[in-house]
Amino acid sequence: MAIDLAHKHVKSKNRSAPKSDNVYLLLLVKLFRFLARRTDSNFNKVVLKRLYMSRVNRPPVSLSRLASLTRNISGNTAVVIGTITDDERMEVVPKLSVAALHVTKGARARILNAGGEILTLDQLALRAPTGSNCVLLRGKRSAREAVKHFGRAPGTPNSHTKPYVRSKGRKFERARGRRASRGYKN
Repeated sequence: MAIDLAHKHVKSKNRSAPKSDNVYLLLLVKLFRFLARRTDSNFNKVVLKRLYMSRVNRPPVSLSRLASLTRNISGNTAVVIGTITDDERMEVVPKLSVAALHVTKGARARILNAGGEILTLDQLALRAPTGSNCVLLRGKRSAREAVKHFGRAPGTPNSHTKPYVRSKGRKFERARGRRASRGYKN
């Protein structure tokens, strides 16, 4: 077999370990790395990959989103590799079984008051080593405010990109390009 010299220096851009030095996260990585290797479950491989991810790629999931996503799946554990946050707009929280990296104080209180249960990921690994009766969920990556500024330059035709402006008043980006009487309108 020959050696592919052309790709000798090509490095994989995917993470193979988390950047964080949080000891608890590193222990979880050690656990799920073992499970991913020793079980033929795809669930463990996906969890391991998500444990490597940066904070931007592990967006939070609100209680309301969690409730709506798990409405039709009773008896299953919702697994979030990230944070579960409280949603004050939601009046009644259903009984939920969740496992997550982190649960905010408000969300924790509301889930437990509704008769639900909250597991850590190592407790989940003991209960369901192959991820049986588990549903992997994740938040919206595009919900960050920064994402609104991505895309075609603001002011160009058909662009809905949010401009970086000091203020949202009458004098700020309201004339040229916004009305026909001031040069042109996009």
